[in-house]
Amino acid sequence: MTDQPTRVPQEERTRAMRARLLEATVECLVERGFSGTSTTLVSQRAGVSRGAQLHHFPTKNDLVVAAVEHLTAMRAAELAAVLGDDPRREHGTRAVLGTLADHFTSPVFVAALELWVAARTDEQLLAAVQPLEQRVGRETHHLTAAALGVDGNAPGTRELVQATLDLLRGLGLANTFSDDTRRRERILDQWAVTLDAALVSTSSTDEQTTEGA
Repeated sequence: MTDQPTRVPQEERTRAMRARLLEATVECLVERGFSGTSTTLVSQRAGVSRGAQLHHFPTKNDLVVAAVEHLTAMRAAELAAVLGDDPRREHGTRAVLGTLADHFTSPVFVAALELWVAARTDEQLLAAVQPLEQRVGRETHHLTAAALGVDGNAPGTRELVQATLDLLRGLGLANTFSDDTRRRERILDQWAVTLDAALVSTSSTDEQTTEGA
């Protein structure tokens, strides 16, 4: 008696196909940019027929908007994974900055940049990107504050955490033009020292304010 091949449920096949399409979209955004990404190219890369792709995502914007949500989940999971190990406990603030810098120079961040630029002049894309970016921003702020061992909502500390993330985004952007590793490492070395001193100062000020209240 021969074994019958196991049939994969239709719902699972559909989910897997959609995932391949979304991942292929992100890959195309990284390699070719928004303007160079097309539904035809994505379907070819994903190994999905044009008919099936058009059934789920009739237009390029439908596909990219869905990829935005997929990308958001990827970015959140990536950051949670690397910051959740609490690198500061073992190696200090500089280790947290290095971990974040790796994220902000990764292909996932490059794909996000492509969407930001395209959304600036595309109202439909902007409507999808803006709330998701706000959510990612809040999650990243929370994860960074937790990794640094500080209260990310405290006045002063909140701004220091945000300044850190703004610095890292800027360094990530600079890296898209050329390999900026050496300069970035020097900047992060100095910012780790500055940040530690500023966080200690802010913490001391908060304690004095609390005692005097």
